[in-house]
Amino acid sequence: MKLMAGNSNLPLASAIADYLEIPLTQANVRRFADEEIFVEILENVRGEDVFVLQSTSFPANDNLMELLVMIDALRRASAKRITAVLPYFGYARQDRKPGPRTPISAKLVANLITTAGANRVLSVDLHAGQIQGFFDIPTDNLFAAPVMSADIQTRFIDKQWMVVSPDVGGVVRARQLAKRLDNAPLAIVDKRRERPGESEVMNIIGDVKGRFCILIDDIVDSAGTLCNAAAALKAAGAEDVVAYCTHGVLSGAAVARVAASDLRELVITDSIGNHKVIEESDKVRHLTIAPLIAEAIRRIADESSVSSLFD
Repeated sequence: MKLMAGNSNLPLASAIADYLEIPLTQANVRRFADEEIFVEILENVRGEDVFVLQSTSFPANDNLMELLVMIDALRRASAKRITAVLPYFGYARQDRKPGPRTPISAKLVANLITTAGANRVLSVDLHAGQIQGFFDIPTDNLFAAPVMSADIQTRFIDKQWMVVSPDVGGVVRARQLAKRLDNAPLAIVDKRRERPGESEVMNIIGDVKGRFCILIDDIVDSAGTLCNAAAALKAAGAEDVVAYCTHGVLSGAAVARVAASDLRELVITDSIGNHKVIEESDKVRHLTIAPLIAEAIRRIADESSVSSLFD
């Protein structure tokens, strides 16, 4: 088994390598003067089971192209099996046609990864479960809920929990976390989105008065939805509000928006390598999912069950 990493999230790759007690595969991943990507693998990978770790986060197109070129290099170097490990799968929010004459870019990216030569995909908290069906190769989708629930039970054990979905579409995700938190009660934020990137909270479905509310989502981008939801929950009598999100995209003024919001804190995983942003904010912290991904990699290499990680 070999672990190779692109440049998108080297700290996470190093943590996974440490957990597995294997070195990262030596490779030269660089740019030419015109920004073309060049990959040279500096050790023998013939007949090896290779895991390529790359989050296709900002800059999404550069990181995606880097992943494709690395997979192609491994295929041409006669690697036995290539698994694309995607802690964050970019373009996942383009999983359907929202209107006429629009693309389904998530399917296009799945086709690109498959055509490049990947034999398997390992992802974390895909934005929509049906994206697994976009791939014509085996796909394992991990969930960050066990990591989040362990953190909640450690830090907020004395609180009256109420798990809250920031929209109707996230109810399944919220229910999964609530089940892990001793079947905590569930609430839903009903919102109306007037235009892309903006959201208006309408009302709260559920009694949150006096409750310690835990907002759960897969992606936090502009943070507008979470901040509006936190304000609505506090107005409805919530004791306090924290938010747990797997992928901290945090584009634009998101961190400043969180700092000025009613959120007690925003907790994200290290699926995206934006550690500098986190260090500069006292309201944002991260949980590592390195052991989760590493254990899944080990099980795939050993041909044992991955789903039993979540039993």
